[in-house]
Amino acid sequence: MRVAERVRVREIHDDEAQRLLRIVRRGTGSVVTWRRAQMVLLSAQGMPAAKIAGVTFTSADRVRDLIHNFNVDGFDSLYPKYKGGRPRTFTLSERREIKKMAKSKPIEHGLPFSTWSLAKLADFLVAEGVVVDISHEGLRVLLREEGVSFQRIKTWKTSRDPDCAAKKARVEHLYAIVDREVIPDDGEPEVVFCLDEFGPLNLQPHPGRQWAERGGQHKDPGREPRPRRRATYTRPHGVRHLFAAYDLGKDRLYGHIKPRKHRTRFLEFCRYLRSLYPPHVRIAVVLDNFSPHLATKKDRRVGDWAAAHNVELAYTPTHSSWLNRIEAQFTALRYFALDGTDHTSHKEQGSMIRRYIIWRNKHAADERLRAVVTRANVA
Repeated sequence: MRVAERVRVREIHDDEAQRLLRIVRRGTGSVVTWRRAQMVLLSAQGMPAAKIAGVTFTSADRVRDLIHNFNVDGFDSLYPKYKGGRPRTFTLSERREIKKMAKSKPIEHGLPFSTWSLAKLADFLVAEGVVVDISHEGLRVLLREEGVSFQRIKTWKTSRDPDCAAKKARVEHLYAIVDREVIPDDGEPEVVFCLDEFGPLNLQPHPGRQWAERGGQHKDPGREPRPRRRATYTRPHGVRHLFAAYDLGKDRLYGHIKPRKHRTRFLEFCRYLRSLYPPHVRIAVVLDNFSPHLATKKDRRVGDWAAAHNVELAYTPTHSSWLNRIEAQFTALRYFALDGTDHTSHKEQGSMIRRYIIWRNKHAADERLRAVVTRANVA
């Protein structure tokens, strides 16, 4: 196999991928950091530097420089290092020691506290002789400059899939074929779909935003009241599920709404995707390990169908949904078609989703659509 020369980020672990996703999905913080993390994650997902530059509205040379810096310095390269202004009060060694102390736990130093407050940390730094004196506000500013903040501890999942590396490599290779980074061998798929289910789709008012007059609800009796969301306590109409697939080569989204999401419905949708291309064209489908997607000892319909119809099923590792590029399309679907709606029937809601898919395929180059998909940055 011949591989075209390209600049690409080093292999990233699951915890690093989750950290990059948190930076990108967080709406606060430095725009520069957000943009750099976006570039690194796109490179990790197999996108070439030239294409990343087009998505992030920058130059390919800047993307390559960032990837080189990340490969050498890691996450430190994501944070801008501004220069100028008044010289720093503390030396580099003092700042490093302060940062190290802040990231440690008080119990490690024999103190009966579970976490540091600014006051306790400042007093401890002076008592230990790290600094002669430091104010609470100065300590807060210094820690912020060093990229340390007071955070709530969260959980994260790592993939325990024994075939994690092989599955991830295969999915990235399929993306590289579509992005024309790799010259495919004979027998490689020519078409790649990313498939997943979206739902359940309830009949309920979805949170959203809209234009309304300023002012409170009752300040002006003659003013139209501010819109409110209807409260729902019972939902007797059941749910629906959207089977969706994203054709990477054509940049098109396909979707069928079904009342259930089981193996039979999944195969119906797969047969529809297969009908979009001639039988001799090999197709790859990137999907997760949801049980209806798998061929089991009791039910081998999925595996037998794929083998008989020239289809490769490429499964993502467990807890690695960020590898499936359709996730970003679901974010855009929710943003454009569902946020702020309150449909009275599944027929009405399904019609809205289908009309959105038609609009999305006609306006795939829409700037706002691209911005939402890029910010979601799941693949």
